[in-house]
Amino acid sequence: MAIIDVIINYRRFLKRRNYSGYTLRNYMNTLKHFVLWLDVPIEQVNHKTILSFIDHLLDKRLHPKTINCYLDSIRSFFNYLINEEHVLIPHPVKRGYILRLPQPLPRHLRDEEVPTFLAVVASPRDRAMFMLMLRCGLRVEEVAKLTLAALDMRRSQLFVYEGKGLKDRVVYLSNDAAHALIEYFKVRPPSRAKRVFLVSKGRFKGNPISVRGIQKRMEQYAKNAGLKVCCHQLRHTMATQLLNADADLVTVQDLLGHTRIKTTQRYCRVSNLKVQRDYFKAMNVIQQRRGGDAVMT
Repeated sequence: MAIIDVIINYRRFLKRRNYSGYTLRNYMNTLKHFVLWLDVPIEQVNHKTILSFIDHLLDKRLHPKTINCYLDSIRSFFNYLINEEHVLIPHPVKRGYILRLPQPLPRHLRDEEVPTFLAVVASPRDRAMFMLMLRCGLRVEEVAKLTLAALDMRRSQLFVYEGKGLKDRVVYLSNDAAHALIEYFKVRPPSRAKRVFLVSKGRFKGNPISVRGIQKRMEQYAKNAGLKVCCHQLRHTMATQLLNADADLVTVQDLLGHTRIKTTQRYCRVSNLKVQRDYFKAMNVIQQRRGGDAVMT
């Protein structure tokens, strides 16, 4: 079997399946590392080979999440070999090979930290970008890719096209997020660019700002505010605040663009105000019942 030809065909297969460019690069890069490590033909790979490769990655001190990404890529490649190329081999990547990962709570800003952070954000552009993360739950990549055509200010909503997993969704603009956008548009550099957020100065002025550019601004503001915060934590903050305000879990799932409700349920573990209210409400009911029972006896 000519492995180079098979990999080329596999890449074409992924492109036909409309995998994102990011996923495509990751899959091909991890597959390249695996193939270079192999000392047997690809059709002779078995479960012992995969276990040896896992040991190899562990010896390199790779993070378990990174190793699982390698396994996902290799599993996908062998799925292709077996189902599309009709190679008659047992699937070498067993489900039980996935490494167990810690499940830390989503990190978010406390209510009193939100104004502290926003107080140091003087730039109208930066404030608008961060408000879209904080109030609309946009990921940093979604903010960078946001286009003028995706905004519907009259209906206080915006469209997120091809978010994570290439999923589209609609999110809504709070009054303060809409105000931040309006203030930014007053000073937005003249440009034919379709993206909303542009570089404001320097030789790239008027060009769309990059994901890294947004992250660097966040790092500077976090330092100025004396807080440990990143862009994704603003999204976590929105989810936690919505749940604390008794928003339905399915509503939060839809706004964040989560495929599985289990992903959204992680925020219930940090939505302490809602848990606290539910606890004392239930306890009051229980105690009232016990009091009634005592009267009857």
